[in-house]
Amino acid sequence: MTIEDRAVLVTGANRGIGKALVEEALKRGAKRVYAGTREPLAHADARVRPVLLDITDSEQTLAVAEQVESLDILINNAGVSLPDDLSDRGALERHLAVNLYGTYGVTQAFLPQLRESRGAIVNVLSLAAFASVPILPAYSVSKAAAFSLAQSLRALLAAQGVRVHAVMPGPVDTDMTRGLDIPKSSPDSVARAIFDGVQNDEEEIFPDVMSAAMADSWRSGAVKALERENAALLRAAPAAA
Repeated sequence: MTIEDRAVLVTGANRGIGKALVEEALKRGAKRVYAGTREPLAHADARVRPVLLDITDSEQTLAVAEQVESLDILINNAGVSLPDDLSDRGALERHLAVNLYGTYGVTQAFLPQLRESRGAIVNVLSLAAFASVPILPAYSVSKAAAFSLAQSLRALLAAQGVRVHAVMPGPVDTDMTRGLDIPKSSPDSVARAIFDGVQNDEEEIFPDVMSAAMADSWRSGAVKALERENAALLRAAPAAA
């Protein structure tokens, strides 16, 4: 799927990867970019349509979906990451509310438009979905759950022509990682790699140097093979019945 002349919606579009995704979509010729943010946003490009969108607010999400008549690409980028030690259930629930249930709610709200366009869902996740980051355990749990959601949606929506991409970045230089003294990729480079991955129809997108080192082993590995086997159960079920 090319980005040119497409309608794209990006959640968490006011900073970091989300802001970079908006700019990259414009560079690639998107005809409309819906920039979902929790606070008002202004943009000089007339193709950008800011929308107030708190992904944990189901009523607001549905209201935005009613405003968007057509959509080709939904990018679930909004997320939260806070240090914790799993001693506070509330911290875990907050991460799940945003990173899992928020992503689920936005996806469900825009599915009618995506089915109509035979479009794509892009969920920005993390390598923490593969292996927990001990200083961010609640975040890691929520991203692992969100990755399972992406795998399930991929299988369930394939017959409807909707593709689901899971983005698995390593550390990116955003507010979320500002306090971590580790090598980080720039949001701009990650945004470019995400759209490259969508255009190349990569189910898992590894958009930076750290994550790209895992790409080949993941795609040819036993876990990915198991995902494909499990997805085949959907095709086998009607015949068995």
